[in-house]
Amino acid sequence: MKKLIVFIIVGFIAQLIDGSLGMAYGVTSTTLLLAFGIAPAVASASVHLAEVVTTAASGASHLKFGNVDRDMVLKLIIPGSIGAFVGACFLSNLPGDLIKPYISAFLLILGLYIIYRFLFLQSSKETERVQKMSNKQLVPLGLLAGFFDATGGGGWGPIATPVLLAKKGVEARKVVGTVDTSEFAVAVSATLGFFISLGWEEVNWFWVGTLMLGGIIAAPIAAWIVRIMPSHLLGVLVGGLIVLTNARTLLHSWNVAENLYMVVYSIIIAGWVFSVWWAIRNHKKRLISDHLAS
Repeated sequence: MKKLIVFIIVGFIAQLIDGSLGMAYGVTSTTLLLAFGIAPAVASASVHLAEVVTTAASGASHLKFGNVDRDMVLKLIIPGSIGAFVGACFLSNLPGDLIKPYISAFLLILGLYIIYRFLFLQSSKETERVQKMSNKQLVPLGLLAGFFDATGGGGWGPIATPVLLAKKGVEARKVVGTVDTSEFAVAVSATLGFFISLGWEEVNWFWVGTLMLGGIIAAPIAAWIVRIMPSHLLGVLVGGLIVLTNARTLLHSWNVAENLYMVVYSIIIAGWVFSVWWAIRNHKKRLISDHLAS
């Protein structure tokens, strides 16, 4: 009974973060499972399969709350699915660990840019003018994000979300909802490739079921949070998460001394908290200004 509650809570927390910020389901759930002593291979297989159901629930919730750009979803799912399937099938032959630090460094810079852009927007209306991305931009993005989602232990949200958010004029909640909704097809493709290559032996169906249950409960809550949260505040939250998760990857890749981890994390979190406070302050000032103007 204790394990049942723990795994439901793990699934709930992971999906709440992923559904509201457009990334980190795999990172959050796998980290929490490992903290409870679950073997890495079993944790990875269980999380990947659970994602099939949680992404479906998340996508349905985002559609209900109007957080999805349907046209962008259709352009992302085909290349994303292809990239995920190929990456899962050839996982053992791909240098994912070698490439991952370079991707993380690029994404960390993008995360800092996203925080800067959403902190210093002159008007919240800027984020409401949604600009369409072309197939030439979305197809390679989908292939790359799907590929690294399967080979690098997660990558659809961490790659697709910051790249789409970095485009000027994009609406943050639409990015989060679109990335989460399209992730269902990516999760299905990666899971098929994973099991074709490795089989079903690694899966613990009890753990998968409890993770799914927690995720299903969290999905509509996360989609509702995205719907009501001011776009620039959501952008700062996403940017901070991008910086934190990619800093973690770089610290591991560079074999930095463990006693320095907390120093780096503390600096990042302190800056993140300050940025969120600043975004809230700016939002209140805009509300007062708009009220006086009307």
